[in-house]
Amino acid sequence: MKSERILKWLAIVAIAFGALTVFSGGRALFGDMEARAELGNIVPFVLWFNFPAGFVYVLAGAALLQAKRWAAPMALFLAVTTVPVFLAFAAYIVAGGAYEARTVGALSLRSLFWIAVALVARRAMTMTPTGSNPT
Repeated sequence: MKSERILKWLAIVAIAFGALTVFSGGRALFGDMEARAELGNIVPFVLWFNFPAGFVYVLAGAALLQAKRWAAPMALFLAVTTVPVFLAFAAYIVAGGAYEARTVGALSLRSLFWIAVALVARRAMTMTPTGSNPT
């Protein structure tokens, strides 16, 4: 039962994290020139991955809160799609691409967060009594 409680908190964090990701990504993509200039060296492929991923974070968080059967696979999907973007970003840095140090931290946090959520969700969902939530 402890993992279910942890999962609820992670779900709430995922929703908040997703909303912030959509807001900041939208500002970077669709904001005025001044807003974009404040963000510094944006890496376009990272930004274009993170912005739509933010919507999926919100959806995944809501699914986790409702203990939907597909929530754990969605968390795993987010983990296995974020890590390759992080690796591509690392290759971009090694190749000499301009970037902001906060992007390293953000991708580290996103990767670790979704790996942790996927693991906790898998454990919590397998411990849930069968038939309790068929969706």
